[in-house]
Amino acid sequence: MNHRELDAAGITAPALRAAYARCRRLNARHGRTYFLATRLLPVERRCAVHALYGFARWADDIVDDLDRRLLPEERDRLLRLLESDLAHGLRTGGGDEPVVRAVAHTAARYAIDHGLFADFLASMRSDLTVTEYPTYADLRGYMHGSAAVIGLQMLPVLGTVVPREEAAPHAASLGVAFQLTNFLRDVGEDLDRGRVYLPADLLAAHAVDRPLLEWSRRTGRHDPRLRAAFAEADTVIRAVYREAEPGIAMLEPRVRPCIRTAFVLYRGILDAVAADDYRVLHRRAVVPRHRRAATAAGGLVRILGARLRTGPSAPAQGAATGAEGSLR
Repeated sequence: MNHRELDAAGITAPALRAAYARCRRLNARHGRTYFLATRLLPVERRCAVHALYGFARWADDIVDDLDRRLLPEERDRLLRLLESDLAHGLRTGGGDEPVVRAVAHTAARYAIDHGLFADFLASMRSDLTVTEYPTYADLRGYMHGSAAVIGLQMLPVLGTVVPREEAAPHAASLGVAFQLTNFLRDVGEDLDRGRVYLPADLLAAHAVDRPLLEWSRRTGRHDPRLRAAFAEADTVIRAVYREAEPGIAMLEPRVRPCIRTAFVLYRGILDAVAADDYRVLHRRAVVPRHRRAATAAGGLVRILGARLRTGPSAPAQGAATGAEGSLR
């Protein structure tokens, strides 16, 4: 548990502190790149980001069932229980699951639109039955709930220097860019779960289909058609990063180094994939540790500059000033 973050956020109730600590552990364990960037945020805002990530991770783990012990019907039942728990939590500030209690508190504190959570869970449920996407437009429909809404949930926490609706499309694009990066990096792992997220029409343009993907995954052989398809996916993803980038300057100055660092680190995953000749079916590409450290150090320098320019941290635009009192 990071007492400094909880104290700075004004979170004092023991049960709520424990719930946020659970979310922080999920973030640290599963989202190394994201967690590193989160540590560059003003300390009082980190708990909220941990809560949003922790809830998303919890739902995603139900869907993926990494131990493969649960039938789809059981995963659907658990997802519906989580959805019901969240609906109750958003109304009352309670919740059976610690991640629900934390995210409900964050949603109330920062006035996050409850519909974004419904859209997220709808996309999670589709993962139980949908195993591929015919077109990029179909995939973007799925990613509205699975990725774009994460960027939109983050905006009230981060704060903006422009009207929020002006920054929203860029925030949504950044969430999509991050998820598309994961989809390309994790093609092999997703295939093992029976899913292909890269659009079928993009793959087909290079004579790639599921049997070829499965053959390459099984044999370890790298077909030139696969490389061409993955390289085109890389090009598409980089275009989404370009759509997202102008939004960083629209954020409150003290949070920009965090988001810039996440932007650089995640886009660096694409560089690592390309440097490995797009062999994503055979191994996971990673950003070298020295590059991650250098990027984080650059973020720290930018934070110091922002503090000198802006002075002490202020609450994000639209944030509630109270802590958990209204949710008891």
